[in-house]
Amino acid sequence: MSLYTITDWLGIVPIAVALGFAILGLVQLIKRKSLWKVDDSILALGVFYIIVMAVYILFETVVINYRPTLIDGYLEASYPSSTTMLVMCVMPTAAIDLQVRIKNALLRRCVIITIIAFTAFMVVARLLSGVHWISDIIGGALFSAGLVMIYYSIRDILTKKC
Repeated sequence: MSLYTITDWLGIVPIAVALGFAILGLVQLIKRKSLWKVDDSILALGVFYIIVMAVYILFETVVINYRPTLIDGYLEASYPSSTTMLVMCVMPTAAIDLQVRIKNALLRRCVIITIIAFTAFMVVARLLSGVHWISDIIGGALFSAGLVMIYYSIRDILTKKC
């Protein structure tokens, strides 16, 4: 349960990252006085994070499978692992955007390596915590892969690269 508690608390990190991009978009909106003058990459992230939240809420309300263990005496939804899905959606897309925004090469490399390590830790720790079936983790990873592909499409449309 220690790993579960740690990953549960660290689940705040991707939420904070998404909130950081939302604040950046809001600042750009206020300064530039037009939604269409906000960076296309920020708009793409905003649309993507709304889609991720909708999928997250969907799987929290439509229970497909229950956890192999009780959490505080209750069965909770387990499939797909929402923590895995959240981390594997937010952190890689943040890394993609930060590669352009961080000008210092050493800092950029350190941030990207930290994001990769954090994402890997969260997925592995969630599996090892024993609160998910392996199919929950795999399902979360597969849904994330599909959602990140949707992000690339949204980004390409908004940046007119289609």
